[in-house]
Amino acid sequence: MSSHHIIRDDQEPALIIANGEACSDELLGQLLEWSPLVVVLDSAIHRVVDRGIKVDVLLGDFDHNLNIAEISDLQYPLDIVHTPDQEKTDLEKALDYLIQRGFPAVNVVWATGRRADHTITNLTNIVRYRDKIKIVVLDDYSKVLVLPRKFEKWYPANTIISLIPIGEVSGITTKNLEYPLSNETLTLGYRTGSSNSVSTDGIVSITHSHGDLLLMECIDQPN
Repeated sequence: MSSHHIIRDDQEPALIIANGEACSDELLGQLLEWSPLVVVLDSAIHRVVDRGIKVDVLLGDFDHNLNIAEISDLQYPLDIVHTPDQEKTDLEKALDYLIQRGFPAVNVVWATGRRADHTITNLTNIVRYRDKIKIVVLDDYSKVLVLPRKFEKWYPANTIISLIPIGEVSGITTKNLEYPLSNETLTLGYRTGSSNSVSTDGIVSITHSHGDLLLMECIDQPN
C-alpha cells in the first residue's frame, strides 16, 4: 500500500492506526488518501510496515522491543513520540497528541476486533473527548461516533442504526427510525437501541438531554 500524501489540508481528519483487527485495504486506502497526518500506535508498527503503509508519527510507550532506528529508516521521515504514561491507553495518548496539534477531527481504524477488552475500552473511552476532537471509529462493518445533543443526517432507507448508551442516557427522541424513541432512557446492560433502521430516505434526527450516546452505522456483510 502506497503513501497517503495526496491531500495536505489540516482541516481533513487525521488518521490513527491502532492494533485491533485490520480493516480491508479498500477502506484503509480511502482513509489514507485523504488524511493529512497518519499516527500509528507502536504495537501495530510491524503490521503497518509489512503492508507497505507510510505513516507520519510512531507513538507509544515503546515497551515492545522495537528497533526504532530500523523503523525510522523504513518510514523516513518519521516523528517518534514517546508517551510513557501508564494511566492512559495508547489510543487515548494518540488522541491527546492530535488535540495538542490542533486537529479538529480524526478517523480511527484497527481499534475493534481481536481482544474484547481493547474493543470495549476503545469505543467507550472516546466519549471523554466529545468536546475536544471529533472522533469516528471505523471498521468493515461499522462506523461509530459520539452524538452531540442534536444530530441530523440524511440516510437511505433501511440503513442500520444502533444507539448505544455509555452508562445511562435520558431524553432521547428520534425521527425517521423504524422503532422511534420519544423522550426515553437507554441504559448500557439493560436497554439499548441496537439494530434500529432508517424508515425512509431522508433526514434522521436524534436528540438527547443527558449522558453520552454512541451512534453506530452498521453494515451486514455476507459470510
